Amino acid sequence: MKNKEIADIFFEIAEMMEILGDNLFRINSYKKAARVLNDLTEDVELLSKENKLKDIPGIGTGMAEKITQYIAERRIDKYEELKREIPEGVIRLMEIPGMGPKTAQLVFKALNITNIEDLQKAVKEGKLRGLPGIGQKKEEAILKGIKIIKDLGNRILLGVALPIVSEMVKKIKQNGAKLVSPAGSLRRMKETVGDIDILVGDKDGRKIISDFVRQGGVKEVLAVGDTKGRVIVEGGTQVDIRVVSPDCFGAALQYFTGSKEHNVRLREIAKTKGLKINEYGIFKGDNKIGGEKEEDIYELLGIEWIPPVLREDRGEIEAAQTKKLPRLVAMEDIKCDLHVHSNWSDGTTEIMALAEEAERLGYTHIVISDHSQSLKIANGLDLKRIEAQIEEIKKINKDLKGFKLLCGSEVDIKADGSMDFPDSILKELDVVIGAIHTNFKQEKKVLTGRIIKAMENPNVDIIAHPTGRLIGAREAYDVDMNEIIKAAHNTKTALEINSHYDRLDLQDIWAHKAKENGVKMAIGTDAHHIDNLWMMRLGVGLAGRAWLEKKDILNTLSHDSLIKYLTN
Repeated sequence: MKNKEIADIFFEIAEMMEILGDNLFRINSYKKAARVLNDLTEDVELLSKENKLKDIPGIGTGMAEKITQYIAERRIDKYEELKREIPEGVIRLMEIPGMGPKTAQLVFKALNITNIEDLQKAVKEGKLRGLPGIGQKKEEAILKGIKIIKDLGNRILLGVALPIVSEMVKKIKQNGAKLVSPAGSLRRMKETVGDIDILVGDKDGRKIISDFVRQGGVKEVLAVGDTKGRVIVEGGTQVDIRVVSPDCFGAALQYFTGSKEHNVRLREIAKTKGLKINEYGIFKGDNKIGGEKEEDIYELLGIEWIPPVLREDRGEIEAAQTKKLPRLVAMEDIKCDLHVHSNWSDGTTEIMALAEEAERLGYTHIVISDHSQSLKIANGLDLKRIEAQIEEIKKINKDLKGFKLLCGSEVDIKADGSMDFPDSILKELDVVIGAIHTNFKQEKKVLTGRIIKAMENPNVDIIAHPTGRLIGAREAYDVDMNEIIKAAHNTKTALEINSHYDRLDLQDIWAHKAKENGVKMAIGTDAHHIDNLWMMRLGVGLAGRAWLEKKDILNTLSHDSLIKYLTN
């Protein structure tokens, strides 16, 4: 699909327009179209052929024309025009958290800097000091931003990789292979992954590889062999495929899933039992005694099979040896999405359409949680509009059978810890989600106290994206999570696992600590488009990595049980 390619171009157009000081409305229209395309699960090329582009919320006539042009010509006139005005290096600099369009343009004009290495060197040598608007704090922010970019490296977000691999696995199976699975860090549901690895168990490796490299969406073929293949797909992601004999598929799957630390521990256990493990099987001397199924490896070592999301050598092996592994929460346990935006604020989908899609996904209820009044950039609802939305949801509920909408709001926690709506409004809502969207740079003690004060408001049920991080774009803000978790326990406030692909916040280590302290978790997709609802899968994966069970998560409660829990 060309969805991501076009989305990336639209984002870049918006960034170049920011540098040139273009109209903010036009800039935001490109950003919105880019977000919509990034989140779209349908193939934009197919929609274009069917003349349905303008049916996509957020895609108007002008954007539809540009999408059509790119599909036909692999170019967009507006994009080419802007590239002639602004060097590509300046755009790359804008990708650094802490830069922004004005700073990127400034360092280019003043110092001719067009790459990260030169920028980092210039900051450390003090060459930026004295330029308009750049002082010590700005320099520190730029260096932090460079570190974020470098730490991410060539890794890609789980939420970007998962749809790619799911589609490829589906096509491989359609071509006749029965034993197919992603491997590596993606199978372990890590928040970012390197290259995507797919493992196939089949006797005809040549055919599997040949079919694989000819799949739609393959942009470049890097390697073709009898058992291995490597391609670059649209968007620039590398995908590797490996074909093994079916009788060692389980052993290979275990081996290539990792993690390295987990596998080292297993080999140590095998050695104490006079066994040997590798990607071909499990052996006693020269005799292969298992490996067709992944479960063989664990069973022959005398331990329970360990779910891939737990394989990080964080105590899972000891738990498996004593049969104390948790029964991890699964998608089939999820009855609702607790954080969804509609077109009343900055979402693109009508409330009824969200309800219909959620019911199709097997949910029994969802929480409509549009932004509150202070977040004007997100079209936050003022007092009059939130009252109107509550009435609208009540009206829609009367027409729904077997499904319920909950009235909620993602309410800003203001700089002093007070809430963006008065208590009289908060009491009317079924679910109140407290969230920080501004003043990230307050001191640690102040920021922590701000969140704790919000939790002490009896009307606040959930704290959204508790650390505020955006993967590869913004570090977590400086907050004391140990104190937040303690306060969440004392106030009976749930902490969110925000499963939007660029957040995945709360991280697994903190979600695990929250569980240990008896704090309930709430998974929310933070969906701003109907096609974001699938990201619940990412949140459930993160919950699994945190050892969370059904009992730990509010999404597993029925509508009535959830309301009862929140009101007690």
